[in-house]
Amino acid sequence: MAAIGNTEMLTRKIKLWDINAHITCRLCEGYLIDATTVTECLHTFCRSCLVKYLEENNTCPTCRIVIHQSHPLQYIGHDRTMQDIVYKLVPGLQEAEMRKQRDFYQKLGMEVPGDIKGELGNLKTHLDSQRNGDTKPDDPHKDPEDKAEEDNDYHRSDEQVSICLECNSSKLRGLKRKWIRCSAQATVLHLKKFIAKKLNLTSFNELDILCNEEILGKDHTLKFVVVTRWRFKKSPLLLHYRPKMDLL
Repeated sequence: MAAIGNTEMLTRKIKLWDINAHITCRLCEGYLIDATTVTECLHTFCRSCLVKYLEENNTCPTCRIVIHQSHPLQYIGHDRTMQDIVYKLVPGLQEAEMRKQRDFYQKLGMEVPGDIKGELGNLKTHLDSQRNGDTKPDDPHKDPEDKAEEDNDYHRSDEQVSICLECNSSKLRGLKRKWIRCSAQATVLHLKKFIAKKLNLTSFNELDILCNEEILGKDHTLKFVVVTRWRFKKSPLLLHYRPKMDLL
């Protein structure tokens, strides 16, 4: 009887309404889009809602804890896990959001970023396959390493950010190739490690990376930096690096 009870519990259906409070933004009351979490208290909101709110406030909208007295935007971060959960729980939400973004760029006469085109194409293929009942079996003769590389794709389908990395300290040399292009989901920490490796530094912790003369938090994604520090400015994103000792 106990086994039957456990089986019933595992197969019990939960209505989306019952979990809405956990996957909606307190600020706009809609489902989370580009979910962003406050590192101090772990409350999550839509990125655009939270960034707009923090332009005039420095506390969490939910619990009112002080995020940071002067730079609250440095203490929030993209929550990919939460966003993946929301997209999986709410049918059609991801596809609708991708189309909104595409329409937004087209309305402004701007080129649609490659990641949005790719996401729309992948979603269409996936939905068509589901509707038609098509499934594509794995090739048993395919090299497992090749398949893993395809699955991971090293973020090639992500939105891309063009960056210019300039050194503004006489204590460090400039990069031979200061122009790079990488995933918008890469973080400032990734850039620190990249620069440290190129300059043969003993530790990436010796570096600070700045945008508009403001030190960036290591967990900031490049997309977040572009949205909050480089809004309406032309590509590439200009970043400076320097040793931490310059602050002393």
